[in-house]
Amino acid sequence: MNKKLKTEAVDHLFEAILTLKNVEECYTFFEDVCTVNEVLSISQRYEVARMLRNKNTYLEIAEKTGASTATISRVNRSLNYGNDGYDMVFERLEEKD
Repeated sequence: MNKKLKTEAVDHLFEAILTLKNVEECYTFFEDVCTVNEVLSISQRYEVARMLRNKNTYLEIAEKTGASTATISRVNRSLNYGNDGYDMVFERLEEKD
């Protein structure tokens, strides 16, 4: 875990997020907390990660998501050398289906 990220304020934010019960509540909360562009950027990175995990090419990902190759590379680096956060979520979603 990144020591710069781990703060009491971030803990409070994550605890607040964990209280959300459904997608509609997420929309309500994140529209207040983030700008539209911030939410769209986060969702784009998540979609890039999903597509990389499904073995899509950079070209396919760029065409579908509009992400730059720099963004795709950054997400790919997180998938390969990060904290396995994406994988944890993907596995939980697969179990849910």
